[in-house]
Amino acid sequence: MQHSNAVNRLNRLPISRFHKVTLLAVSFAYFFEFADINSFATTAPKLIHLWGITVNQVAYVTSLSFIGMFFGSVIASGIADRWGRKRALTLTTLFFGIFSFATAFSWDIASLGVFRILTSAGLSAMTVVAVIYVNEMYPAAVRGKYQAYAIVIGICGTPATNLIASAVVPLTDWSWRLVFVWGSLGIAFVFFIRHIKESPRWYESRGDYHAADAVLREIESVVAAEKGPLPEPVPPASEVEPAKASLRLLLQKRYLAPTLLLTVLWVTQTIGFFGYSSWAPTLLAKEGFSVEKSVFYVALTTVGAPLGSYLASLVTDRFERKWCLVAFGTIIALCGLFYGLTFNPVLIVVFGFLVNLVERGYTALGYAYSPELFDNRSRSLGTGISYGLGRLSNAAGPLIVAALYNRSGYQSVFFFIAGTWIVGAIVLALFGPKTRPKRLAEQHEEQSQVAVI
Repeated sequence: MQHSNAVNRLNRLPISRFHKVTLLAVSFAYFFEFADINSFATTAPKLIHLWGITVNQVAYVTSLSFIGMFFGSVIASGIADRWGRKRALTLTTLFFGIFSFATAFSWDIASLGVFRILTSAGLSAMTVVAVIYVNEMYPAAVRGKYQAYAIVIGICGTPATNLIASAVVPLTDWSWRLVFVWGSLGIAFVFFIRHIKESPRWYESRGDYHAADAVLREIESVVAAEKGPLPEPVPPASEVEPAKASLRLLLQKRYLAPTLLLTVLWVTQTIGFFGYSSWAPTLLAKEGFSVEKSVFYVALTTVGAPLGSYLASLVTDRFERKWCLVAFGTIIALCGLFYGLTFNPVLIVVFGFLVNLVERGYTALGYAYSPELFDNRSRSLGTGISYGLGRLSNAAGPLIVAALYNRSGYQSVFFFIAGTWIVGAIVLALFGPKTRPKRLAEQHEEQSQVAVI
């Protein structure tokens, strides 16, 4: 077999139970990734009281966690290329679940920091693999929508964790540990393994066209049994010889530009979002709100997160993703700034709600946009490196936030965060390539082929 034609064979499939089961599996992994990612932020105010740790120590743990995320992202791209998307998704989800559980048994800030670094590495690794997997398994016409749907379901883990934390953290001196036990439940992903397929596009990237064809035949038989006879796919446009991706590959002109652009996208998103979400409970508590109220207010604001991902699902395939990202980033900057300029509890919740709503939409759009800038050969490496560098940048973010807070006060933190979002929006507006024309061309080819048949 010369070519298994995975892209066109997947593109002409109608959405079926197969796609919905795959969505559920990815959403489950996302749910506990989002459930766990802010667990330290929700427990930090309590640990400041119990262990006597300082804002600077919170900053160091948070910073080191992002170094863990960088290594997780880079390693994940290698694992996904070497062992496959399905196996990588399973291993990374199990990894972060195990170390989240271990965090519940931390005995001091140092041990907690070590466990959080390892957990964060797993969280970031899982995200990179999931983004690539969804990009490769869904038809181009609805790829962005289903990436957003996965986030809609998954992001519910954030308000769930914050509401759970607001209820259990104040109970006793040890109940904060339950927040990390909750985050570890992602281990249950093992029950989804037999229901999802390996990416045939990954097999193609390795030149294993027979394995790709075998998986495609399994998927097509399941879909045809549910939806009826399938149209013939468009013939492959070209047959590119597979090659092993290396870091040197990203230095080539065709890959360097999107890698640099996406690095800026994820650097500004990471500092902008985590500068807000990781610090909001602690800074509110430091400004005189009780631990219970600070965690509760933040929990209320995160209710907007699933709505934001749903908003992204409505616009991501309908409009150019680049301009959606620019608009969303600008709105986040304004709402985040207003959040930092008020101490009125109602306005804190309102503007915090809007920040979470629009930012989660931005993230869903970014997850759909990033893999589209690369081809099969470079997709895993390019996505992993740019996403990882974004996470690595936030090793400095918490230290900057702590320094700004200690020297200039609460509001200066939010001027800094708003500035990062504006920088990201400007860079995307000036240099971001459009991806909608390519998607529309793929759809037109499929429609033309169906019309001929």
